[in-house]
Amino acid sequence: MPKPAPRPLRGRPAGSRVRRVSLPADLVDELRRVARRGQADRALAALGRAVELLGRGDARGAAAEAARAKELAPRSAAVREVLGLALYSSGRYREALSEMQAYRRISGRSDQNHIIADCLRALGKPERAVPLAEEALTAPIPLEHKAEAAIVAAAALRDQGRFEEALSLLRRLPTREDVGTDWVLRVWYVTADILERAGRTEEAARVFRRILRHDQAAFDVAERLAQLG
Repeated sequence: MPKPAPRPLRGRPAGSRVRRVSLPADLVDELRRVARRGQADRALAALGRAVELLGRGDARGAAAEAARAKELAPRSAAVREVLGLALYSSGRYREALSEMQAYRRISGRSDQNHIIADCLRALGKPERAVPLAEEALTAPIPLEHKAEAAIVAAAALRDQGRFEEALSLLRRLPTREDVGTDWVLRVWYVTADILERAGRTEEAARVFRRILRHDQAAFDVAERLAQLG
């Protein structure tokens, strides 16, 4: 997710502009169908600005624009999703949870379960992350979304000292040693971290070394490996 770079939308210098992004046709159709009467164009403009700001790292500005879009189209799944992502990137987890749950309810999709799960972790409810990951793992969503949900749930289990359950969850993801995509490296990193915390340091070192074979600068792997000796 984009890291927040707080800068209130209303504080832009005079004359500055936010480039209007081109929204997907199915999203435009949805907004026109569910927006309040006569407000579809305004809702689309606000959502476009929110997407652009979020892509630039201005999560606060994106949340403000997405909130405007929500006022105009509260039953739009896309609007609730973008607002939830902006709030999440701003660290406003309780509000983000509410919006993401609304997105899930309206859309019927599980592709943002990892965001919902991470919000629950941040709010002190880590046990609720695991069922969301279980659902994501069997849902027809992109593999990287499944991986993110499993990573969050595994971290929640790790924090409770349930190391073997966490590792079992991560093993359900289809990774190969010769393929080191971003999400695969993240899965391996969390796996190694859990192994180290469980006292299985030799296994942890092997996984850390596997990460370095794909990316010498990944995370803090070099430092962690040095500490393991």
